[in-house]
Amino acid sequence: MALSVVNLYRDILPKTNCKDCGFPTCMAFASMVVSEKHPIKNCPYLTPAIIKVCEKELAEQYAAGKWLRRDMKEDALKWAKEKSASMKIEDLPGRIGGKLIEKDGTPALELPYFNEHIIITPDRIMHKDGSAMTRYEQVFIYIHMAQGGNALPSGKWRNFVEFPNTVSKMKSMIEQVETPLIEKFQDHTEALTQAALKIGGINKHDEYPTSDVAMLFAPLPRVPVMLMFWDGEEEDGFGAEAKLSFDDTITEHLDIESIMFLSERLRELLCDLSE
Repeated sequence: MALSVVNLYRDILPKTNCKDCGFPTCMAFASMVVSEKHPIKNCPYLTPAIIKVCEKELAEQYAAGKWLRRDMKEDALKWAKEKSASMKIEDLPGRIGGKLIEKDGTPALELPYFNEHIIITPDRIMHKDGSAMTRYEQVFIYIHMAQGGNALPSGKWRNFVEFPNTVSKMKSMIEQVETPLIEKFQDHTEALTQAALKIGGINKHDEYPTSDVAMLFAPLPRVPVMLMFWDGEEEDGFGAEAKLSFDDTITEHLDIESIMFLSERLRELLCDLSE
């Protein structure tokens, strides 16, 4: 028999809301069992025979993904892996940079990523020490693998809003990247410079002297990012300002969502390293 939340509550559970399972109601317990794989045996009032039958049915439901709460991070990772599945490791250096190495007897790519190197194998992406990257970082890298063209950086910088289809993302860029940088580093530009250097930033202030901070980052070999920061002068009525600029070839290597992720990750690293 199918074990939806309603079926489990109506036909199996005692409906006493005794709380002995750790949940306030039998319905809440049923919801967790069906959608979150919570052990049904945690209801102390079910017989071993009933538990055995239910566990068999639930195992089949879980395997089919029926009624399970969707894991959006896992779904995104699965989609990104499928999108890049046709990419051969041996072809990646010519497309996104890095160098071929051997990992556990198979070809792998060692790719610079901010101030570290990551390893890309046919079935996983990891830090160089073998530890796992976050799922969203893996999604970001898989998309770069799938989309990355052969274009080398042109040296022509464009603001985020100058790229197509970014108008709807400008609010996020301001709220998730620019404003946190301003709040963190206003009146603390030296702290910003030092944090940037820790993640491989190159000081370009001599080339952009009108800014208080100008740092060039290479989060990926063919995806440079420039951060400009102006501390602002209250007496002149100008507030602090932070802007990211991207090489005009970036959309050959990343989609707009990935550019946003990259920007937010850069902000996160800078703010964390200044603690």
